[in-house]
Amino acid sequence: MRKSCNLATSATPADADFVAYNNTVSRFYVANFGCRATQADGAAMERALQQRGLTPAVGPQDAEIVVLNSCTVTASADQDVRSAIRRIHRENPACRILVTGCYAQRAPQEIASLPGVSAVVGNSHKHVIAQIICGDGQVAPPAGGLAPAAPAEIYLGDIFAHTELEGAPVFEAGAKTRPNLKVQDGCNNRCAFCIIPAVRGPSRSLRTAEVVREVQALVEAGYREVVLSGINLGRWGRDLPGRPRFAHLVRALLEDTAVEKLRLSSIEPMDWCDDLIALLAGSSRIAKHAHVPLQSGSDRILRLMHRRYRPWHYADRVRKIRAAAPTAAIGADVMVGFPGESELDFAATQALVEQLPFTYLHVFSYSARPGTRSAQMTQVVPPPVTKQRNRILRELAAEKKLAFMRSFVGQTMAALTLNVYEDGCTEALTDNYLKLRIPGHYPANRWIAAQVRSATHDGLGGVCAEQF
Repeated sequence: MRKSCNLATSATPADADFVAYNNTVSRFYVANFGCRATQADGAAMERALQQRGLTPAVGPQDAEIVVLNSCTVTASADQDVRSAIRRIHRENPACRILVTGCYAQRAPQEIASLPGVSAVVGNSHKHVIAQIICGDGQVAPPAGGLAPAAPAEIYLGDIFAHTELEGAPVFEAGAKTRPNLKVQDGCNNRCAFCIIPAVRGPSRSLRTAEVVREVQALVEAGYREVVLSGINLGRWGRDLPGRPRFAHLVRALLEDTAVEKLRLSSIEPMDWCDDLIALLAGSSRIAKHAHVPLQSGSDRILRLMHRRYRPWHYADRVRKIRAAAPTAAIGADVMVGFPGESELDFAATQALVEQLPFTYLHVFSYSARPGTRSAQMTQVVPPPVTKQRNRILRELAAEKKLAFMRSFVGQTMAALTLNVYEDGCTEALTDNYLKLRIPGHYPANRWIAAQVRSATHDGLGGVCAEQF
């Protein structure tokens, strides 16, 4: 019989059987699902486990404990985690499976009921996951005692009790070429379709001095590019003394660290202020890449979604980014099939996408999330209609991306080599977020200058003209 823990803090040892097992663990594997912030969380867990003497396994089949760091932004994200649990339990039945992350925070009992799951750890307790696994006396048992017939241990608390953000991870040299540094977590927005605020908690920021220290440590470890990430990155600083803006943090990193390239992950349109756009355009150390979530081009649907901008506000920000940075990659998230989305609403979205200088899109079909306001809306768009709208936007996005890539044929572009080598070619990423393949085997984490010879839907092709 397992116990169910409903905790807000950690203090004393957990269940004796689990602790005894934990003391024998030597190999672990962490699998991340979802966004860059989740990847950063997973890296922090890996670091904490290695600091306790555990060894990363090559894959789940070689591990004694597997941590699934889950996403719950869509129903398919939940399904991906459940499928992974079943596959791992089938292929490595002796290993213990621990599920954490957003799905674990939202539906812990649902996950705990699955065969093979040993523990479910919500986001509220993700920061003590190494203590839970290693059994080093940091996690308290529930005040109410054991839960009858609970199939797995559940560690869950009030995510809204978290008001500070712990330090972001520093990866070991060579682990990745472009580490994600999470400097913000949580969200104070209440979009009608989004469950993330309920499972991530309020917006909270890593202080400037801590971010500077983490970035400089990454630079000293040999990284050339660092990606700043967060759940609502543009809101960084609003919870800190003096309420600094995100542009303040970016400027501090440029002034106080030797980072060669900063890449900014997704930032909401209302947070692309003129100051931030000027920094993006004016510094060669900031990647020319802006991801600006759209969701819908219909004013009516944006209001139903409870988004905080109108289509014309959005268009103004994107056009200002393009005017300031003519070669920048500009991407967006677009949702189709939101409850009540009519043909006219979709036509407005399609028209806005056609008009704006996007270079790529992430197109999603609406997925009802239990606990959100949109899940109660009754005007459901038929799945075949949603699928068709999704296809239309994906095809439009592919055309825009190909046209953008073709504009660089014949030019020389700087790119960072990645840990990808296949078919006799090395893959690299340009400053403006284009995949580039060059013949030959080049070490990862090197800047190259490449002459672009071709552009296809798969990316750019070229030859290396210089390494630096």
